[in-house]
Amino acid sequence: MLNRCAWADRAELRYQQYHDQEWGKLNLDERYLYEMLVLETAQAGLSWRTVLQKRAHYRQAFANFDVNQVAKFGASDYQRLMQDPGLIRNRLKIKAAIHNAQVVVRLHQNHETLAGLLQALVPKVIVNHPQTIAEVPTQTPLSAQVARAMQQRGFKFIGPTTSYAYLQAVGLINDHIETCSFKYR
Repeated sequence: MLNRCAWADRAELRYQQYHDQEWGKLNLDERYLYEMLVLETAQAGLSWRTVLQKRAHYRQAFANFDVNQVAKFGASDYQRLMQDPGLIRNRLKIKAAIHNAQVVVRLHQNHETLAGLLQALVPKVIVNHPQTIAEVPTQTPLSAQVARAMQQRGFKFIGPTTSYAYLQAVGLINDHIETCSFKYR
C-alpha cells in the first residue's frame, strides 16, 4: 500500500495526482515554472484544492502558460480574465500573472532564465525529513531571500510564504513526510 502525505491522503484524485506526480519533484522547465508561479500566486489566501480545480481553465485562459503570449496581454485580455468565472478573479493576482510573464520575457531577452535565477538561489534540491505535516514550515529564511530576489527582478505578488510553496511546487524543496511513498519518486 502506498502512503501519502496527510494533506493528500484522503483527497480527491486530482489532488492525489498532483501530490504523487508533481509536488516536490524537480521541474525547471520555463513554462512549468511560470505555470506554478501563476498558480501559487493565485492560491495566496485560498486552498490549493480550489486552484487545482481551476488549473485546466488557467491553462486555457493564459495561453497554455506561454510567457511570450501572456506578456502581450493588454487591457481587453485583462478584462476578459476578470470576467472569467473559471479563474480566481482577483485583480491583483491577474495583473501579477500578466506582469510576471513580462518579467520572465525580460529575463529571456537578457539571456537569463527563471530556472537560472532559481538555481542561483537554491543551487541544490533541499530534501527535508519531516515526520509529520506539522513539521513542514510555511516559510523560511531561504524563501524570504528568494522572494526578495524575485521582487528585485520585478516579480509581483510573491512573498516568503508564496515563495516557499513555489519552491515546493517546482521541486527545489522536497517536503514529503518521511513515510510518504512518493518522497523519492
